[in-house]
Amino acid sequence: MANFKLTISDVKGKSITKELKDSDANPLLGLQLGNETNATIVGLTGNLKLTGGSDKSGVPMRNDVHGSARKYILLSKGVGLQNAETGQRVRKLMRGNTISEEIYQINCRFDGELPVEAPTEEPTESSEENKKE
Repeated sequence: MANFKLTISDVKGKSITKELKDSDANPLLGLQLGNETNATIVGLTGNLKLTGGSDKSGVPMRNDVHGSARKYILLSKGVGLQNAETGQRVRKLMRGNTISEEIYQINCRFDGELPVEAPTEEPTESSEENKKE
């Protein structure tokens, strides 16, 4: 029973968020960062490339940590380490590069352009007053 929040960004920089639950999310289980999958699972035509993600407690996924386990690794730069000085190394908790049920958010890159959704118009007080008259 996997639930994922997919953040999908396109080539122009626009991004959308989709939520996948249960049987819709099963095709993503076992994929690794860098793999491509079909975008029909979110209702798009094209391919999605998995670029990153995080688990339920906010621990980021890292491409060079194999498996789906959480591990403490020694970092000098890159994903999961911000504002490191020259020569500084920090041991941080990272999640592996394989998608499992513990993953909460997945970042993807869509190979095309995302469709523009029409803004939904909410009824305002003035439009409701006009309907009453």
